[in-house]
Amino acid sequence: MDKQPAALPARPAPAVPAAPRAVTSTELLQGGRMVEIRHNGETYRLQATRLGKLILTK
Repeated sequence: MDKQPAALPARPAPAVPAAPRAVTSTELLQGGRMVEIRHNGETYRLQATRLGKLILTK
């Protein structure tokens, strides 16, 4: 009788990282020029400048 090799355990497929969620500045600012973001008990301000740049400050 031929002896069959033991089956190898199945390997899980490598995890494919999900694409990061994209949010537009228009969605965040909702028509305003500044929004406060609370993160880990701290408050940050995201501001749009007159030149269309974004500034994030603590």
